[in-house]
Amino acid sequence: MLYGRGVKTERHWWNGNRTLRGRRDVYIRTDGESWEVEARAGGDAGRSKIYPCPGRRSAEILAGAWMDEQSRWQIMAP
Repeated sequence: MLYGRGVKTERHWWNGNRTLRGRRDVYIRTDGESWEVEARAGGDAGRSKIYPCPGRRSAEILAGAWMDEQSRWQIMAP
């Protein structure tokens, strides 16, 4: 959706699990107009799903739902 334009990762969280099987990452990205949330399981080579969002707030809500509001998630530097 956003690729091919200047895409910026606004937020990145991971669940703190270092195993490939248990690792989960959640990203919020934007190109300045469009927003998306990526939910990834299994590290860089794992499975992922990308969901378009109408704006920043909806992306934050969706990312929070993917993380199930659990405190073990850690913010990573973008």
